[in-house]
Amino acid sequence: MVSLPSPVHSPPPLPTDRYLRQFPRRPSLSLLTPRPPSTLLASDALRRPLRLIFPRAAQPRYPDPQASGDSAALKIAIIGFGNFGQFLAKTIVSQGHTVLAHSRSDYSRVAQCLGVSFFPDAHDLCEEHPDVILLCTSIISTQRVLQSLPLHRFKRNTLFVDVLSVKEFPRNLFLRNLPGDFDILCTHPMFGPESGKNGWNGLTFVYDKVRVGSEDPRVLRCERFLEIFEKEGCRMVEMSCAEHDRYAAESQFITHTTGRVLEKLELDPTPISTKGYETLLDLVENTTGDSFELYYGLFMYNKNAMEQLERLDLAFESLKKLLFGNLHEVLREQLFGNVEKLQAPLEKPAVPKQVQNGVPRTLPLENLRCQNAAEHGEAESDNHFDNTSNLKVAVVGFGNFGQFLAKTFVRQGHKVLAYSRSNYSDVAQKLGVYFFSNADDLCEEHPEVVLLCSSIISTEQVLRSLPIQRLKRSTLFVDVLSVKEFPRNLFLQILPSHFDVLCTHPMFGPESGKHGWKDRPFVFDKVRVGNDESRISRCERFLDIFAREGCQMVEMTCAEHDHHAAGSQFITHTMGRVLEKLGLESTPINTKGYETLLNLVDNTSGDSFDLYYGLFMYNTNAMEQLERLDLAFESLKKQLFGQLHGIIRKQLFGYEDNLQISQEKTVLPKILKKDAALAPPETFRV
Repeated sequence: MVSLPSPVHSPPPLPTDRYLRQFPRRPSLSLLTPRPPSTLLASDALRRPLRLIFPRAAQPRYPDPQASGDSAALKIAIIGFGNFGQFLAKTIVSQGHTVLAHSRSDYSRVAQCLGVSFFPDAHDLCEEHPDVILLCTSIISTQRVLQSLPLHRFKRNTLFVDVLSVKEFPRNLFLRNLPGDFDILCTHPMFGPESGKNGWNGLTFVYDKVRVGSEDPRVLRCERFLEIFEKEGCRMVEMSCAEHDRYAAESQFITHTTGRVLEKLELDPTPISTKGYETLLDLVENTTGDSFELYYGLFMYNKNAMEQLERLDLAFESLKKLLFGNLHEVLREQLFGNVEKLQAPLEKPAVPKQVQNGVPRTLPLENLRCQNAAEHGEAESDNHFDNTSNLKVAVVGFGNFGQFLAKTFVRQGHKVLAYSRSNYSDVAQKLGVYFFSNADDLCEEHPEVVLLCSSIISTEQVLRSLPIQRLKRSTLFVDVLSVKEFPRNLFLQILPSHFDVLCTHPMFGPESGKHGWKDRPFVFDKVRVGNDESRISRCERFLDIFAREGCQMVEMTCAEHDHHAAGSQFITHTMGRVLEKLGLESTPINTKGYETLLNLVDNTSGDSFDLYYGLFMYNTNAMEQLERLDLAFESLKKQLFGQLHGIIRKQLFGYEDNLQISQEKTVLPKILKKDAALAPPETFRV
């Protein structure tokens, strides 16, 4: 056994600049002078503030009292030598510590390969007098394992450590079952074999010194154990077990719940996957890589988890109510044409009608004609636009998205005209765009392309209001809506057959495309393009605008687009808006998955509710996806609550060996065809 240094080799005082004190949900950080080592009471652990220790892997906090590395090594016994125990053992051994292991399963061969001594009998391991007992058991078996250990064979001041994903449960378990002369350190490495396979640098390690004796060797032993993780570059966070569980319920449990709900949808990559959808696919892969037992432990043993599950349930129901609540207004608009009266309830103060996008609507718009034409110089020669590669594009609907596209059109040398019910003449002038307040004036300019950038709800009204008789008969009409079958059918229904029709969907916007369009998907369908060489060339030149910017050009039918979009775009926006209703905030112990959810909320909530509602209302596949999402969430709740009987029975009668975590998987109906009926869900056990 490696002996600890004698008390005469007490460590030097800790430098005060290494420790920062951070109160939850408060942005300011202040220096904290370390308290002298002392025996901590359980109640004191709840009152201590959070402490962040920023790693300096090259400089250990406590210099080794002896120059030889032997006295700094610890003898660590890992109880529960499964995947996570083996994962930790590799690094612990690599740092020169002695590792012993015990598990009900025979891992002697694995232990030998790792340089670990394996003990099938717990008594034999305990008689080796390890300095540290590291419990790496599952949360459900922790109590049974702890109570089965022959504590009388340990040294009386042995340090007990756990690595569970919940902290109040093991803390209380240790305090109830361990005599007062044992030290207790509760920890949570917020990574595992998958997320930590390329190293632990920058990954979070949370700990709480629940009870550590005041003698220098015991204080030093605790610090040496923590130094194992600090040396690997972990972000060391000290906080009470109660604080940890409160934050973990918001971040870990919500993240894992979202991932497992999406898993039940059996999402697949699509040819038009957005960045947000790809992050959801990654989230599913990361969360389902962990055992269901780990996820169930987050629910069963964190008293804050039930509240978060209820809030998530309420958020989903609120979003469904918001979607279905708009149906009456939309149907009324379609029947009676009251477009001006249609307002989607955004649950936020609406912008006053007299002000829109910051521009007062005080001028009689019908009397405004190309107000910035003089500023652009009407005497300017049109020879600049004679180049056959340049187009004259009329943008109808000059809001944020229309302006966003116009910038690139102008930069590439195309002539851009704009029309909108709101007065955007000042914005147009800055962009080098000709603004028209009268649709007749715009159409009489004979643009080659009419690009509709109106909202999906107002598209039909805008299209019907255009004086298309003033256009050239071969004009190309293009839309940029997030759904495709609806505008396709609208164009074919309203426009005479001599007009060309191109349906497109730039799968990016002012926020996601602000740094360029490279590799962003651009979906298009040449619904109707004349056979004349000039009309074919015009269509190709328009598409070339996006190809030149590096877009990923994807040609598919409108029906195919809507099928894929319902499974990717609509699901992504729905999850983002559900999570938005929870009011999620960053925590001191964010996981990568939780940061993914925070980013998803930022990206989806940045789009208007009209855009999201259009995905639901005008994509025939969206309702089916919403129903499948509802079924998935209900299935997961049933799976969680279905385990309670077995857990309570185990706690009452101790039938641990008979307890099996049932992983029911609901096979949700797939969308095979637009008109296919949904099959009833089938349930089986795996």
